[in-house]
Amino acid sequence: MAGQQPSPTDAPPHTTRPTLRGSFGMCASTHWLASATAQSVLERGGNAFDAATAGAFVLHVAEPHLNGPGGDLVAVLATAADPSPRVLAGQGHAPRGATIEHFRAEGLDHVPGAGALAAAVPGAVDSWLWLLGAYGTWELADVLAYAVDYAERGVPAVPQLTRVLATVEDLFRTHWPTSYAQWLPGGRLPRPYDTLTNPAYARTLRRLTAAGTGATRTARIDAARRTWRTGFVAAALAGFAAVPHRHSSGRDHAGVLTAADLTDFQPSLEPAVTAEFRGTTVAKAGLWSQGPVLLQALTLLGHFGDAEIDPSTAAGIHTVTEALKLAMADREAYYGHLDPADAETVLRRLLSPRYSAERAALIGETASTTLRPGDIGVAPYAPPLVTAQPAVRADGVGEPTVQQTGDTRGDTCHLDVVDRWGNLISATPSGGWLQSSPTVPDLGFALGTRLQMTWLDPAAPARLAPGRRPRTTLTPTLLLRGGRPVAALGTPGGDQQDQWQLLYLVRTLALGLDPQEAIDAPAFHTTAVPSSFWPRTWTPGGLVIEERAGEAVVGELRARGHAVTVSGPWSQGRLSVVTRDPDSGLLRAAANPRGAQGYAAGR
Repeated sequence: MAGQQPSPTDAPPHTTRPTLRGSFGMCASTHWLASATAQSVLERGGNAFDAATAGAFVLHVAEPHLNGPGGDLVAVLATAADPSPRVLAGQGHAPRGATIEHFRAEGLDHVPGAGALAAAVPGAVDSWLWLLGAYGTWELADVLAYAVDYAERGVPAVPQLTRVLATVEDLFRTHWPTSYAQWLPGGRLPRPYDTLTNPAYARTLRRLTAAGTGATRTARIDAARRTWRTGFVAAALAGFAAVPHRHSSGRDHAGVLTAADLTDFQPSLEPAVTAEFRGTTVAKAGLWSQGPVLLQALTLLGHFGDAEIDPSTAAGIHTVTEALKLAMADREAYYGHLDPADAETVLRRLLSPRYSAERAALIGETASTTLRPGDIGVAPYAPPLVTAQPAVRADGVGEPTVQQTGDTRGDTCHLDVVDRWGNLISATPSGGWLQSSPTVPDLGFALGTRLQMTWLDPAAPARLAPGRRPRTTLTPTLLLRGGRPVAALGTPGGDQQDQWQLLYLVRTLALGLDPQEAIDAPAFHTTAVPSSFWPRTWTPGGLVIEERAGEAVVGELRARGHAVTVSGPWSQGRLSVVTRDPDSGLLRAAANPRGAQGYAAGR
């Protein structure tokens, strides 16, 4: 990467683990079983897309509190044959019956944060299978064999999973009996590292594999996809969602997802949106995701010198935070699943040099406590600004991400793979976690709740409407230099995903840190933006920072007007990354020590 390079005589930085180096293949993810699975596929001759798909299905089993087959997927990829960055849009759309009028008639002013009424059409499984058919080389049965084995024989329940289950135990026992039977077998809360199985999901995967018949590999994968979208999976999801059950509203509602909605879904491969920072091209998904937030923040920080944006200093933290606030304010005002022509116009204006200079000039010496969208010639949407928490207690709501205090109930998943041929993929699967809605017993998983990111306001660019994607927080990243891919990275974390990735990019591209060193460094994020998750609250001037940043830094930030919450020393983010030097073929990988779960593997 660009930036300051260490002298050959400098001592290596102290890190929690090494940055891996090799030339064969590298994998990094939020769970060691997924990383080991992906690396196993590479060792057996598969490419990065075979490996990522196999690892992703293992994540359904190993991190069911963080993602599931009923959830979503966004990935950014480049192939050895075509280095152009492309976005795999596996974010499902709103069902046909998901209208603002229906939700209002249910007595709701927000889309609930838990329950099947908040379910978008599940897009993750169909999108992974599409990727395998289009760019992979392996047979479906071989790719799914890892997940089937883990689902049948069991995986160790990581401490985060047992903590999440403790949080929702009463909800499951009282209102979601199928989830209680699935996740608290025998009525007992699992202890950390107890073995958990999911035989129902193993049967689902075996049925998909058996349905995959045809004369060619792609025909067999397509047959399995049809079975998912039109067969037993669609029927079971629709039938179960139609039964009223408890939602985060504190009332019972029926979902609106039907079997026809699953038939409507098709994964798509779209051009990535890009911006330049310190000689590197950063590639993201479009306005239907929050990905352009990272691009906007980078274009603002491009107007400052390296020392002015150093995240190890109070001044640098302040500048980065204020840039993020401005980009996030534009997210609320302009982002959503827009018509292609409108999206192109909005993006062009948001990422223009003139606009970024105007926005950068707004960053002063003190913290802003207002939401400040810019003027791009389009009327900005003004979201409700709510600071109070709802009176109704609702377990299982929102994305189970890092809390403001630094306590972690879970979050999303992430997976990066690069192979020896030069294929790269960065993928963030999420949603459909076990606490999002009741388990469908015949399938072994739950529906997601991504529609909570929409507004019940027809004027909002991120409004709820049938056929429209919710504005997702899933936002993986691909980096290129000279038009050639050099890195794939990402992190779980909801609204924090692009914030934590920004810190990594500043530290590596501007300051020259090693990947693992950049991941280990103290992290922070702003909460001065309406949350994408129910109940959609915000904290004016809010800034959450790991205590390792130091008392002097925290004191200066408070003096600048930031409403600082000091979190645990290793509480913010779960970023992972793989890199490739296209000239030498050197591969590297690094993963996050936070949570003692993520790992990189490779050689």
